[in-house]
Amino acid sequence: MRKPLVRPATAALLTAGALTGALVAAPAQATEYSSALKVSGVQYDAPGRDSNSCTTGNTKAEYVVIKNYARTTVNLKGYAVKDAVGNGYTFRSNHYLEPGDHVKLRGGRGTDSDAGNVAYRNNCNFIWNNDRDTIKLLKPGGAAADTHSYTKSANDRDGNGYITFH
Repeated sequence: MRKPLVRPATAALLTAGALTGALVAAPAQATEYSSALKVSGVQYDAPGRDSNSCTTGNTKAEYVVIKNYARTTVNLKGYAVKDAVGNGYTFRSNHYLEPGDHVKLRGGRGTDSDAGNVAYRNNCNFIWNNDRDTIKLLKPGGAAADTHSYTKSANDRDGNGYITFH
């Protein structure tokens, strides 16, 4: 949910806390970082026949879920999400995640909403490959916050196009 005001001193502390991180042990498909924000899931294969038409396509049904696992509010401004070859999106405006809160970063066009827990890439092209890909969540400045690689055959056992990571 939206927290309307973050004081400059608090914002500096949040940024400093978000920028610190050390590599820790992880499962085979993921590289885990000590970051407040994590990729908790991805709808990498949108239901239906893939169509990246801005008017009739289904790119809005493809999304990545980013969750705040910290005890403090985190502003997503400056964070980026990228695939294995560098296609991606950078949060250019304030989007606040309260502790335990999440946002769905969707393809297609739409209106971002803190209250609705949604942000749009404003790009009608699909970003995630349907067979395999890597999802990178990058902190402002480019340091890794979370990374997950997946393959449809190994990670999507029920075949619904959605994979949970955290």
